[in-house]
Amino acid sequence: MAGIKVFATGGIGGVHRQAETSMDISADLQELARTSVAVVCAGVKSILDIGLTLEYLETQGVPVVGYKTKVMPAFYTQSSEFEVDYQLDSAASIARALQAKWHLGLNGGVVVANPIPDIHAMDSEAIEHVITNAIGEMQQQGITGKQTTPYLLAKIAQVTGGNSLAANIQLVLNNARLGAAIAHELSAIEIG
Repeated sequence: MAGIKVFATGGIGGVHRQAETSMDISADLQELARTSVAVVCAGVKSILDIGLTLEYLETQGVPVVGYKTKVMPAFYTQSSEFEVDYQLDSAASIARALQAKWHLGLNGGVVVANPIPDIHAMDSEAIEHVITNAIGEMQQQGITGKQTTPYLLAKIAQVTGGNSLAANIQLVLNNARLGAAIAHELSAIEIG
């Protein structure tokens, strides 16, 4: 309602690991299908199931654009084993694609996947090990539902000695920079 067309965040919510038994799917995904907004993120939060999240987005008609990448970033790391739908290499090209989509009446959001800068990226095997252990501990404690994400993020920050939190801050700043550049380009298209 406020006319915001570009939004930046750390990572989008998605389909939780083992969702086939928990049915835990973030409401973010349904909202992306309904709301015409570009969400700039460092991918899906890595505590989630990236592959199932991408499948869900595809089912909902939400395109995933990689900024200078063909591969979906994995939040703390620059890549995963999954590809994005499209690669675009500038804020201007992303803005033109957004304008074309919405001008044609193709409502709904777009995920813009922006990898964490290399200097701030974490080792993929190490962070996956930490996440897997944290999930195991969470399950042993019977933590479910809305308590899942806060528990996991706090546990991961604790185990990594704060390195995951520092990476999270840097990827949010990186996403805000790209989001601002896309918003600027989109505004120039609409005014011009």
